[in-house]
Amino acid sequence: MADTIPELLARRDPAARAIGAPGRAWLESASLLGLVRETCRSLNSVGIGRGDRVAIVLPNGPEMAAVFIAIAAACSAAPLNPAYKDEEFSFYLTDLKPKALLILKDWDSPARAVAARLSIPLIALSTDTSMPAGQFRLDAGALPQAEAAHPGPATSEDEALVLHTSGTTARPKIVPLTGANLAASARHIGATLRLAPGDVCFNIMPLFHIHGLIAATLSSLAAGAAVACSGGFSAIHFLSQAEQAGATWYTAVPTMHQAILGRVERERDRARALRLRFIRSSSSSLPPQVMIALEDVFGAPVIESYGMTEATHQMTSNPLPPGVRKPGCVGPAAGPEVAIMDEAGNLLPRGAEGEVVIRGPNVTEGYADNPEANAKSFTNGWFRTGDQGRLDEDGYLWLTGRLKEIINRGGEKISPIEVDTVLMDHPAIAQVVTFAMPNPLLGEEVAAAVVTRDGASVTETEIREFCAIHLAHFKVPRKVLFMKEIPKGATGKLQRIGLAQKLGLTG
Repeated sequence: MADTIPELLARRDPAARAIGAPGRAWLESASLLGLVRETCRSLNSVGIGRGDRVAIVLPNGPEMAAVFIAIAAACSAAPLNPAYKDEEFSFYLTDLKPKALLILKDWDSPARAVAARLSIPLIALSTDTSMPAGQFRLDAGALPQAEAAHPGPATSEDEALVLHTSGTTARPKIVPLTGANLAASARHIGATLRLAPGDVCFNIMPLFHIHGLIAATLSSLAAGAAVACSGGFSAIHFLSQAEQAGATWYTAVPTMHQAILGRVERERDRARALRLRFIRSSSSSLPPQVMIALEDVFGAPVIESYGMTEATHQMTSNPLPPGVRKPGCVGPAAGPEVAIMDEAGNLLPRGAEGEVVIRGPNVTEGYADNPEANAKSFTNGWFRTGDQGRLDEDGYLWLTGRLKEIINRGGEKISPIEVDTVLMDHPAIAQVVTFAMPNPLLGEEVAAAVVTRDGASVTETEIREFCAIHLAHFKVPRKVLFMKEIPKGATGKLQRIGLAQKLGLTG
């Protein structure tokens, strides 16, 4: 069983398409494997080898996909959001302690100045659109010639990818993932989606995040399939780019799906002409209403999955037809073992609500240099996800929210996802996020930020009255904010934690 990236790539048809981009020539498997081997030799010649970290700051696109594969096959890839500011780069680069920063040649990024201050040498990447998508050249001339302490291709136990947690409630934690973690997750996703050499994933996810790196890129390559990478998400250009890529599927977060729906609902014939085999959704809860609308517009099944960085992405997933898909549910275990645990560490029976816990070959062995976080996160070999949910009689997982996002209104615990689902049934609402706002008497109160549909008109009172029909009185939002756009994180996920403060709701 292949447990490293070079092993996964070596099993591919050398002439098969590997990495592409709309409107560009494809990079074939043999060329990608050649890039991987040459990158390993280049890095080893300047003292960078297995276990060493290389920070990556590149724009989204096929070159970023190829660089991730090549770096992770030789040492440890540490991709960073290219939109970070000076202070953010300073934090992450200080925390990661990389041997080098790989950055686009002549690209004006604050990461350059930060790297200079921290004495981190640069590796320059150059490419041009006349070359196959993903093809690149590296210039490591800023580093002295030196022998790597651990040369050669990375092994299954070497750190291959390192990412930070989101850090919405605390200092971001470093999540190290091994080659074995990556390979296991790629296999799990490939098996769930029945990926085959004829498949083409159109990737619109950012490639500094686990979703795009593993679900779109590595799972495709590990299955002998291809991935076509956009230069960045554009709902306006989605259909034309997916057509050019010859996409058979795509994966995205719910806000992206909603943006795509807003553009393609008027072009149903064209959307159906794509003949997508399926659509995948992950990284946050997909409203059932959006799932139904996507299936109607594209004529393809929507597969909702559940993932997180510490699990190298996928943990559960709804199955492809003829398997049962349950709207609003993230499906049965799809790789690691999944269970529900109480606060004392006892595993709970089906139907009981508690914390979702996982264990398996795709799960990180622990946060780097953080024994306190590891002690809190691991119980009897199970990793505590921080998510609340229950397993139904069929073994399907229903999430009720992040434990830190559950609203505590005077002792009454309220799932924001439950309120979201009810609000999304209102005909005037296009998008919603329910969150906790401070209350001097109750501690927390329910608030909701909504985006209305084009041309729709609705008042706060009407929304509250609608909720009161479907929800207990204590779950009805006491405050409804109308917005043109709800604040999102770097990967397009709606952010509940800290939203009250961001919107000026201080109690």
